[in-house]
Amino acid sequence: MSDHWINSTDRFDGRRDTAEDEAAYVAGWTISGLATLGVIVAVWIFAI
Repeated sequence: MSDHWINSTDRFDGRRDTAEDEAAYVAGWTISGLATLGVIVAVWIFAI
């Protein structure tokens, strides 16, 4: 059963060397997280 994990470590990950893609990925998650927190705070404050 554990032999199917052997091949997953041998694959080349194309995203590892792309700093611009990683920066955009992190920025997207940051904006999404801040927007989510903003909605939660707005609902809490305004009791919508």
